[in-house]
Amino acid sequence: MTTPRATVHCPDCGLEETFEKLAAARKRIEDHREETGHDPDWKLGRFAPGVKRMGDEAGVCGLGDY
Repeated sequence: MTTPRATVHCPDCGLEETFEKLAAARKRIEDHREETGHDPDWKLGRFAPGVKRMGDEAGVCGLGDY
């Protein structure tokens, strides 16, 4: 089984979905906001050490190990 790249969660309604592609997760967040007015968030899965380091250097939040 592949480790999900992102998990989308909405604390307002309990929505929780996992995605292998970040673009699909971002689209789900935007669709959910438009459909419900809720503000879901996401947790990003594990990334290769070089990707994480580049994100840290760029100041990108959310690239932690979950």
